[in-house]
Amino acid sequence: MHEMIRTILAFSVVLGVLVFIHELGHYLAARWRGVKVETFSIGFGPPLLRWTDKAGTEWRVGPIPLGGFVKPHGFEGPDEATDEQKAAWEPGRTFHDKPVLSRAIIIVAGPVFNFLLAYVLFLILFAACGLPVVRNDINTVRPDSAAAVAGLRPGDTILGLGDVPTPDAASVQKIVVGEPGKQTTVKIRRAGQEMSLPVTIGQIAPKGAAKPVGQLGIEFATASGSPQPFSEAIVNAGKATWVTTVQTLDGLWQILSGQHTAKDLGGPLRIAQLSGQVAQHGVANLLSFMALLSVNLGLINLFPVPILDGGRLVFYALEAIRGRPVPKKVQEVGFQAGFALLAGLFLFSTFNDLSSFGLFKWLTSLGG
Repeated sequence: MHEMIRTILAFSVVLGVLVFIHELGHYLAARWRGVKVETFSIGFGPPLLRWTDKAGTEWRVGPIPLGGFVKPHGFEGPDEATDEQKAAWEPGRTFHDKPVLSRAIIIVAGPVFNFLLAYVLFLILFAACGLPVVRNDINTVRPDSAAAVAGLRPGDTILGLGDVPTPDAASVQKIVVGEPGKQTTVKIRRAGQEMSLPVTIGQIAPKGAAKPVGQLGIEFATASGSPQPFSEAIVNAGKATWVTTVQTLDGLWQILSGQHTAKDLGGPLRIAQLSGQVAQHGVANLLSFMALLSVNLGLINLFPVPILDGGRLVFYALEAIRGRPVPKKVQEVGFQAGFALLAGLFLFSTFNDLSSFGLFKWLTSLGG
């Protein structure tokens, strides 16, 4: 019960902060471009809290922390609005009357704020804790992997492969990748004692690669370094944000290209599970996890899917090129297709989550 409460609280905090920052980007950009914001909502469902500020924005907090929205004044165009809505429009403060550049700025500000949040979180981590250091200590061993067959265990320290000493994780990875299928020995330290174990390096064949690469099937442990000077933390936070963005895109490409199975695609249930697991290891780990998710949220919203921010930006780019908006019928069909795609991905990722939790195996055992 304690673990479940921690998971729910961690998930609510993590997703709540990410969604709030995303919507705050839209809100501040709208105010900057002279557009009134009618509603700022975090969470879905009947509002638990609701109030209206002096600028006329209604703020809401809902019970389901799976998203949120900002509704600019006059977001619906003249072709969609009712007579009652048109009568309530305040001249000069409606979204649809603003130039296409202003509308694009309002839309892109949400993802931009997610990247800024990731940068700030990395900055805080590096200034307070330093860069994480990857040790040559084994954190996890994948079942049925080369390492598992060799008898390696979490907590072992890899000291060498064959006759080559490996003082750090990078040197282990360099040797393993270049020697797929090789039979050798791995020198380790376990509980203060050194020993050598025979191992046959596993191999995988990434799609499009000229030859297979080696793989042990382990994850190394990481440890925090020492706090950095603020000037160094500023630079390293930018590098970390960029590297995280590139790695996220690379991971997505590997799924799309078949290098990794689509079963690796997780949904909200897996994020909730990971939030709880990360939270038990301290605030620093939770902040690092939030930075990773914030980059993911920013990237996802920039994808050119009509119902997402990226899809709207595509329509605005076409409007700027054509000199007039994209026909409403085209936009409607695009939004319907985008909604169907996102709904399908949500169901698929949720199915993956439930499968990884063993729900379907459990139901099958009950049926048997």
